[in-house]
Amino acid sequence: MANDFTPVIVKHVVIGEGAPKVCVPLVGRTTEELQEEARFLQTADLDVVEWRADFFEHVDSIERVRAALLEIRAYLPSVPIIFTFRTAKEGGEREISDAYYVQLNQSLASSGQVDLIDIELFIGDEHIRAIVDKAHQHHTAVIISNHDFQGTPPKEEIISRLRRAQELGGDLLKLAAMPKSAADVITLLDATVTMREQYAERPLITMSMGGQGLISRLAGELVGSALTFGAVKRASAPGQIPIAELRSVLNLLHNNSK
Repeated sequence: MANDFTPVIVKHVVIGEGAPKVCVPLVGRTTEELQEEARFLQTADLDVVEWRADFFEHVDSIERVRAALLEIRAYLPSVPIIFTFRTAKEGGEREISDAYYVQLNQSLASSGQVDLIDIELFIGDEHIRAIVDKAHQHHTAVIISNHDFQGTPPKEEIISRLRRAQELGGDLLKLAAMPKSAADVITLLDATVTMREQYAERPLITMSMGGQGLISRLAGELVGSALTFGAVKRASAPGQIPIAELRSVLNLLHNNSK
């Protein structure tokens, strides 16, 4: 790829170099379920864990969220953890006020227990800047993301959204879109290549969702997407495949791309 940038390094994991790193979701609704999932993930072949806190039944209490995070971290002390509250309008489990969204993300970003937080591009520029500033003060990396479940935007719009995420201070720039045709999948991949070669100063994470978009979860090293999502027990988004199969294909592509 023509445009070089510094990868994002979280703990021992280098995101933005070599084969795409594999991320697996934690989606437990209770602290006990999260403990069970985290224990199970101790032996899984993963690089990063994403805690989807919108599944957590006590997410409306920052104190209980932070307590649950300590339990997760106890089982996964050396694994990079992404903290994510996915809003309902972007495919998440529930809705919260913008003010609480900011408060929650700022609190977790400054907790010292997560390595990255994922915040949504359309939550509002002022809110994004407030969270990014707090995260960076505490050396927490930020993914700025957009999830379009209605369809796949045109190539120019995909690039525009990723560039906006970069302008707002994202350390990783993420966009996921739902394809309605094979052409939509190609549009997403093409936009990723153009963004990576012409505009990106940070690593990208892109995917075309659902079964039709599966190829996008595998082709990251070719097109310039640095992280891909797989499932161990329960998927957090349509199209996630078991990580053993995912890792096998990523290794196959990586070993034959040299």
